[in-house]
Amino acid sequence: MSIIKTKSFWLATCMTLACSVAGVLLAKLPYVNLIGALVLALLLGIAMQVFPQQLRQTAQPGMAFISNKFLRLGIILLGFRLNLVTLARAGVKTILVAMVGVAGTICLTYWLSKKFGAEDELATLTACGCGICGAAAVMGVSPQIETNDEERKRENEVLAVAVVCVMGTVFTLLEIGLKPLLGLSAPQFGIVAGGSLHEIAHAVAAGGAFGESSLDNALIMKLSRVLLLAPVALIIGYWYQRKFVQKSIAQHQSAPKKLPIPWFLAGFILTSVLGTFLPLSSVVLDSCVQAAYIFLGMAMAALGISVNFRVIFQRGGAVFGAATISSACLLTYMVIMAKWLF
Repeated sequence: MSIIKTKSFWLATCMTLACSVAGVLLAKLPYVNLIGALVLALLLGIAMQVFPQQLRQTAQPGMAFISNKFLRLGIILLGFRLNLVTLARAGVKTILVAMVGVAGTICLTYWLSKKFGAEDELATLTACGCGICGAAAVMGVSPQIETNDEERKRENEVLAVAVVCVMGTVFTLLEIGLKPLLGLSAPQFGIVAGGSLHEIAHAVAAGGAFGESSLDNALIMKLSRVLLLAPVALIIGYWYQRKFVQKSIAQHQSAPKKLPIPWFLAGFILTSVLGTFLPLSSVVLDSCVQAAYIFLGMAMAALGISVNFRVIFQRGGAVFGAATISSACLLTYMVIMAKWLF
């Protein structure tokens, strides 16, 4: 049995690592960088579904390990991207604008998704992806959701990632096109891009289109939203734990004792502290962030290889509609904030 598990792990590692590295390399190309390395790894994982079913079944136990453990490791290492001193220098107003934008977008996207008929877990993942930082937020919040149907959970993860990818790419192109009409300076446009676009890759692509000052502000604003991933995941975990307890009591079952503490997100905060205050060179920090994207890309590829997409396409309308409306509202909010406060 041990030999079988080892074979499954190494097979899954080779398959997902190939997708992840290819995604990172492809994301360096012009125009393709609008999609982002994580989504590219997911798409390459989907492409691997053409492999023989027997091969994919052999790798399946290893895929489950990678999509779970490597995901957490990637999010921990992603903390090295956050420089807390830079965020502090940006001022309280940047954090407050990010907090209001994230909270408002999550609540609006969730409410609209439920109104349009989406199930609770899918609405939550889509809302967090649109509100915080795209695919990384979806995968960071997902472990906090209690469920007994892992296959359904994977479908929800992929659908939520697809929504934030499509919406982020569409709004990146839209914002670049609207910039001359909005009357925003380059630094103000960076604030709008970082505060309204879903993936870090989207914010970089839009902000970088109008110079260094725009790019710097886009990154600062975007990372202010990324910083909120840990508290949001904690709140989501607590919320679902309460719902699970109430359901157990109603069904006369014993309530679970586990506290919904996302320890891997505590690691995310710890690495951001280490990256900020230890005398680490830019080469070391960049290497840690690159490693984070490799591990996250492997988790995304594992998701793409094992998910059932026929079901996903049947359930996507509600969340796509909700994300479109909430993304437009978030853009409007950020334009107002940029003109008023920056």
